[in-house]
Amino acid sequence: MTAPRRILVVEDEPIINGAVTDRLVAEGYDVVRAWDGPGAVEAFGTHEPDLVVLDVMLPGFDGHEVCRRIQAVRPVPVLMLTARDDEADILVGLAVGADDYVTKPFRMRELVARVAALLRRVDRAVELAGQGLADLGDLRIDPGARRVWTGDDEVHLTPTEFDLLLCLAASPGVVLTREHLLAEVWGWSDASGTRTVDSHVKALRAKIGAERVRTVHGVGYALEPGTDR
Repeated sequence: MTAPRRILVVEDEPIINGAVTDRLVAEGYDVVRAWDGPGAVEAFGTHEPDLVVLDVMLPGFDGHEVCRRIQAVRPVPVLMLTARDDEADILVGLAVGADDYVTKPFRMRELVARVAALLRRVDRAVELAGQGLADLGDLRIDPGARRVWTGDDEVHLTPTEFDLLLCLAASPGVVLTREHLLAEVWGWSDASGTRTVDSHVKALRAKIGAERVRTVHGVGYALEPGTDR
């Protein structure tokens, strides 16, 4: 019997911390908790979680700094909890290594679904190990090692950004709808998270070049093959 996945919940509000913890335990996860920035970093090192649910506003130092520090130790999926549905705030989280976010107040069912989708992506990454290099001109993708280069420069992507790029790269030049991307990358069956796609595309463009991802307004996105060096 395999051990349950371990999740670190970092939230300073006791009611929210307790509710999230209780629901994740009921779903079969092993949960450890922290209440502030320093405690989160310490708990991450001690318990080595498979995923982190991380509030942005924390005592000590905020969730963005927590995310930056833990990702420097070991890449791990991070689901941010934010009180503001503000694109700039969300992009900061994505830039420091967060993979997804939910805005307070949130439905517990939605949070559980996001956690499950992030963990499925980890499993998919293991399945991709051993695949060959995808060469799209000066944009190169190694699915097995989960590494990306533009020209001679390696680009550091979050797990979600990498999966989004890989999905787009599977059909270069083909426009993929937001709904298709939500289903393939996030594992969602409805279209309620199209802003999530838009935010991640914006973050991806900042790293690989805005011209590489073409927007078709009202439809979705297409990856443009890079030019040969």
